[in-house]
Amino acid sequence: MFDGFELTRCEGDGARLRVRHGGDGPAVLLLHGHPRTHATWHRVAPLLFAAGHTVVCPDLRGYGRSDKPPTDPEHRPYSKRAMAGDCLAVMRRLGHERFAVVGHDRGA
Repeated sequence: MFDGFELTRCEGDGARLRVRHGGDGPAVLLLHGHPRTHATWHRVAPLLFAAGHTVVCPDLRGYGRSDKPPTDPEHRPYSKRAMAGDCLAVMRRLGHERFAVVGHDRGA
């Protein structure tokens, strides 16, 4: 389903994310919606990969096999700001300072 992609766990900004990534070229970060995982992109990711992009598909914190940190009364650990921080940290750890973002549902 994700031929040529690597499946890893990568430190975000407070949560370790399960990340599927692969390719070479301009980076694209694909963000799934609720209640899905990175597998949402199983048809899109290979097309972007074949078109010459580096594709990064994480399971957002709280979803799939990514960390599920404890929450607080304001639910800050599950805010979009916290999830964005994870994604930015993952992209930087993978060597991408500039990248496109595609989101679906909560990921948007």
